[in-house]
Amino acid sequence: MRRSTARNVPVLAVAAAMVSTVVSIGAAAPPPHAPPAGSPVKTPVAVGYGGAVASVDADASAAGIEVLRRGGNAVDAAVATAAALGVTEPYSAGIGGGGFFVYYDAKSRTVHTIDGRETAPRTADASLFVENGKPIPFEEGMTSGLGVGTPGTPATWESALDAWGSRSLRTLLKPAERLAKDGFTVDATFRTQTQANEARFRDFPDTAELFLPGGALPVVGTVFKNPDLAATYKEMGRKGVGALYRGGIADDIVSTVRTPPVAAGTTRKVRPGDLTARDLRSYETIRRAPTKIAYRGLDVYGMAPASSGGTSVGEALNILERSDLSKATQAQYLHRFIEASRIAFADRGRWVGDPAFEDVPVKELLSQRFADSRGCLIKDDAVLTSPLAPGDPRKPEACGTPGTAAPTTYEGENTTHLTAADKWGNVVAYTLTIESTGGSGITVPGRGFLLNNELTDFSFAPANPAVHDPNLPGPGKRPRSSISPTIVLENGRPILALGSPGGATIITTVLQTLTGHLDRGLPLVEAIAAPRASQRNQTTTELEPALWNSTLRAELEAIGHAFRQNPEIGAATGIQRLPDGRWLAAAEKVRRGGGSAMVVHPSGG
Repeated sequence: MRRSTARNVPVLAVAAAMVSTVVSIGAAAPPPHAPPAGSPVKTPVAVGYGGAVASVDADASAAGIEVLRRGGNAVDAAVATAAALGVTEPYSAGIGGGGFFVYYDAKSRTVHTIDGRETAPRTADASLFVENGKPIPFEEGMTSGLGVGTPGTPATWESALDAWGSRSLRTLLKPAERLAKDGFTVDATFRTQTQANEARFRDFPDTAELFLPGGALPVVGTVFKNPDLAATYKEMGRKGVGALYRGGIADDIVSTVRTPPVAAGTTRKVRPGDLTARDLRSYETIRRAPTKIAYRGLDVYGMAPASSGGTSVGEALNILERSDLSKATQAQYLHRFIEASRIAFADRGRWVGDPAFEDVPVKELLSQRFADSRGCLIKDDAVLTSPLAPGDPRKPEACGTPGTAAPTTYEGENTTHLTAADKWGNVVAYTLTIESTGGSGITVPGRGFLLNNELTDFSFAPANPAVHDPNLPGPGKRPRSSISPTIVLENGRPILALGSPGGATIITTVLQTLTGHLDRGLPLVEAIAAPRASQRNQTTTELEPALWNSTLRAELEAIGHAFRQNPEIGAATGIQRLPDGRWLAAAEKVRRGGGSAMVVHPSGG
C-alpha cells in the first residue's frame, strides 16, 4: 500500500494510566463485574501546562495525556486517544472507519491536514444505491456490505505519525490494547446506543456476541471487554498498519463485506458489497491544503473537500463577518447564525464533492466577495425560504440566487472528535467516524471492530434531477463529509481548536461554538455547552430543548422561522491557549454523558 510518507518512528514506553483489573498481591479480587480500579473521572474543563487532551471519554483522554506526560507530542497523543476511542466509543469510530486530521506545527507555524476518508470500491458508479430505477431504502444501504467504504483510519494514523509523530504506532496502540483486554466501565450512553441498535445487532452473530454479552444489553457500571480488538491492535502494532490493508485482517474485511455473516432466520435484507483486496491494497490518505479564511483578525483553518466542513464553516463566517454579533440581542444573533447556515448549506449541496471527481471552487466559495453577494439576502425582519437556491461562486451576483434549489440530502449523525496539544505548542483537531451509530452493524468476525457505512453519505440519487449533484457515488470516490476539525490562529499561533460529531450538524455546531466564543464572549466550555440550533437549508430549523422551551423561539417564529425539536445536537471538544501560556481543555458538560478534558500538569485559576 502506498501512502504519503514512509519513514519509521522510534518506540515509546507503554502508556500506563489506563484502566486495569490487575489486583495487588494479597488484595481481595474485585467482583466479576466491578468497574476497573483507577478509572479516570470525567470533567468538562481542565487548565494547566504541559499539553492537553479533550475527548468524549475519560479513558481515551487519559491515554493521550499519558503519552504527553512521557514526552510524546500532540500527534502521538491524538493517535493514542483515537485508538482508545475505538474501544470505548466503538459505535462512533474505530479502525473500520475514516476521518479528517488537522495539525498545527509549532516549529513552522503552519497548518496541515490529512484526508483519511473512506473510499468507494473501484466498481462503484452513480447507480450504487439504485435498483429498478429507484433509490433503495436508506436502511438497506446502512445495514449492509453495500455501504462499507475502504477504511481510512489506520492509514491516517500511519500518515500522521510518519509526518509529525515521535513515537511508534506499536507503542501508541498499547494503552488501547490494554483497555480492550481489561475492559472499561459501561455508562448510560453506551447502553443506550447499544439498545438503539439491538435489533440489527442481533441479526449479525459476531456483533451480537460482542455487544450483547450473554444475549443481553450491557449493564451500566459493569465491565465491557473486547479481547478480539485487543488482539487486532496487537497484530497491527507488530506488523504495522499494512496488516489491515493486506494479509489476514484484510482478507477478513473483504469476505465480511462481500458475504455479510447474517444470523440464521433473520428477515432483514442485507445486501453484499463489492469491496476487494485491491481496494484495500491501493488505499491512500491525501495531504490536502487546509481551507483558510480571516475572521475578526484571526485566521481560521479547516478541512478541505472531500469534507464540506472547511468551506461551509468558512463561508458562513465570511457572511457573519459583516455583522456585529457582539452587540446583537440573542434573538438577532440566532437569526443571523441560522440564515448564514442556510445559505452555506445551499451552496455546499451544489458545489462540494470529492475534488478528484468534481471541480470544487474552494477559493471562490471562501471569498469575501461571494459571501457578501449571499449575505445581502439576510433581512432582520424576514426569513429565507428553504430549499434556498445556490449561488455561483465563480460569478457572484449581489443578492442573487441564480441556481435551482435542491433539498439537502440525509447524512448520518454519529462520529467522535478529539483535540490535543503539547508543551511545544503543536495542536491536533481530529474527527473520526464509522458514520451511523453502530456503523453498518457488521462486526468483522474475530477482529472486534465494526465496519463503517460511510458510502451512505453519498447521495443515493440527485436531490433534484435538474441540479448537478457533486456527491453521487463513483469508483474510488470519497463521499462528501461534514466533518469540521478547526484550528484558529492569531499572529501565526494557535488560540483555539475544536470539532464535533453529529453528521451535517457538525458544521452548525462548530460555527455556533466559534461565534459563541469569539463574538459572544462565552468561555470555551460555556460556548460548547450552550443550547444549539441547526439549520441545513431545510424548511425547519432544529432546536435543542433549552431553546425550544425559551421565549427566544417565539421571538424568532414572529419573523417567520419554523422549528422542530432535536434532543441533542453534537458533542464538541476543544482546546484554548491562554495568554499566560497555559492550555485550557474543554468538553461537553451533559451531551453524551459529558466529555473529558485533561491537562498534563493542572494549575488553578
